[in-house]
Amino acid sequence: MYVVVTVVAALWVGFSAVSVFLGARWVVEPLAAYGVPRSWWVWLGTAKALGAAGLLAGLLVPMIGVVAGIGLILYFLGAVITVLRARAWGHVVFPLLYLTPVAVVLSLGA
Repeated sequence: MYVVVTVVAALWVGFSAVSVFLGARWVVEPLAAYGVPRSWWVWLGTAKALGAAGLLAGLLVPMIGVVAGIGLILYFLGAVITVLRARAWGHVVFPLLYLTPVAVVLSLGA
């Protein structure tokens, strides 16, 4: 169960990273609307990609997975705060859709 949830969470977060890298309109338009500087976008995508890779690496070296999971939770909590500050109340669910599976991975691994 843990392995399946970890792989699914990593793929889900990795999909989000690739969406930023490819400039998917449904991702970058809200970022611009929230006031996130365009110069940050590659770094944000990189953080998600490294977090996804870290979750997978955690299957072999558990501490890497823990660090990656904590980093991703902090990342997505920051995303929630960014959405709330932009008063885009209806969009709060989107970062939570990424945060939740990562939190499940950490709780299953504990």
